[in-house]
Formats: sequence, C-alpha cells, structure tokens
Amino acid sequence: MSTIDAGLSGQFKIGDLTVNRLGFGAMRITGKGIWGPPANRTTAFATLKRLPEIGVNFIDTADSYGPDVSEELIREALYPYKGLLIATKGGLTRGGPDQWTPNGRPDYLIGQAKKSLAKLDVERIDLWQLHRIDPKVPRDEQFGAVRQLLDQGIIIHAGLSEVSVAEIEAARKVFPVATVQNRYNLTDRASQDVLAYCEANGIGFIPWFPLAAGKLAEPGGLVDRIAKVHGATAGQVALAWLLQRSPVMLPIPGTSSIAHLEENVAAAGLKLTPAEIAELDAA
Repeated sequence: MSTIDAGLSGQFKIGDLTVNRLGFGAMRITGKGIWGPPANRTTAFATLKRLPEIGVNFIDTADSYGPDVSEELIREALYPYKGLLIATKGGLTRGGPDQWTPNGRPDYLIGQAKKSLAKLDVERIDLWQLHRIDPKVPRDEQFGAVRQLLDQGIIIHAGLSEVSVAEIEAARKVFPVATVQNRYNLTDRASQDVLAYCEANGIGFIPWFPLAAGKLAEPGGLVDRIAKVHGATAGQVALAWLLQRSPVMLPIPGTSSIAHLEENVAAAGLKLTPAEIAELDAA
C-alpha cells in the first residue's frame, strides 16, 4: 500500500457534491477531553494542511469540538476550501472536558448554525447535521429548525446523528436527509438496520469510532492475522472492511498526527478478499 490517496476509497454524492468516501473527523485536533486548543497546535495545523494533498476532501467537524476550536483551525488551515466539503454539526453544549449536553431548542440550533457559518467563513454550510435529538424538546420542532436553515439558505444539505430508522423517517417528512452519522465498527454493529436503510435510500452513512476492532485486533486475532497477510495495520483492516461493506459508507477516522493520518488514508487502497470479508462479517 505505497499510494496514499483517499480517492482509492471510491466516491459518493452528497446532493450535488461528490466526495471521496474516506474522509476526516476533526474532533481530535482539539485539546484533551475535546476541550480547548490542541496540545500541539503546529502538528494539528499541519495535519489539516495535509488532507487535500492526499485526496481527503470530506471533513467532518462540530461547533462543540473545543468548543469552536475545530472549526476555527479548519478555517485557518484550509480556507477557502477549494474542492473540499466541510460538514459541521450543532445541538450539543459543553460544560467542560468530556461533558456533552443536548440542546435542541430551535432558536439555539439556528443560532449555532449561523455561528458556524461565521467561524468557517462561508456563505452557506455544505452539510449541517443535528448532533443529537434532544429528548427534552419535541423532535418535530428540532426538525423544523433544520428545515428553516435549509429554506433560509444557511445550509445546503442536512443530516442526523445517533438516530434510529424511525427517527430518520420522521425527519424525512420535514426535510431531505443527506447523511446519517451513527457509531458503527467491527465490534459495534447495533446500527446495522440504519445502515441498510441508508443504503436502500441513497443516504450517506458516516460511521463514527470507525477504527475500533477490540479483541479481534489482539495478537493472533482475526484482524491481526488479516493485517499481517496484507502488511497492514489493524486499523487499516477495520477501515477497509467498512469501505467494502457498503457503497454509502463514509468513514471519518480522526487524528492530530500526520503519520497516523497517512496510515488511515492508505487503507483506501487496501482490498480485502471475499473470504476475508466473510470472516470479518461473521466475527
């Protein structure tokens, strides 16, 4: 796997915007607990600058990462985003490191989207995602806020995060759902029904925490064995499996290290055999 090119992962259209399927999650370019500035700002900045050079043109962030830190770094490193789709999210507030609280009040969601617009310095946000459905606010009010953002031209496309099939169907009655971002990896496939729904309806599925392989990656485990055959790492096998599992799969592994970024993106060129895929599917 000498070529490092996210384009080898294949392409997917989010509305009229085409992206390479292996993207980048910009959560880890912030401080510990996803709070405050990164420990090494120079390294985080350089990692972002490397993305377009190796074909990564889909970048996912959120107003709550930092908060604001991730969006600001992305603007500083990559503006004017030529050929890049910058996706962001709103709907979680931060009280401190590792603290996340949903806030789905329509005025808050709309205000945060406008704030992201300014932070990223764009006229419209390519893809804005509701970070969580707030259980304290009627979901139709939250979906109505997303519809308003679309109607006002603040955002171009809209997505959801951590939702069920029923919630996607409810949202689709109010606005077109372009993407769904749920936790999904080799060891956590609880959202398999959501993935199947997305595939059937042409909705992009963004698996967060994509590198997890658990005991499968331990020495002598299935992932470890397959990795050795290909001269790859366990993380690369986990990403290759995701990419080959569905054409709507858009993994966004995150890091603040150039070396780790390049290792992740190299997985775009790793082709597992049908037998290996079958073994991993059954694991």
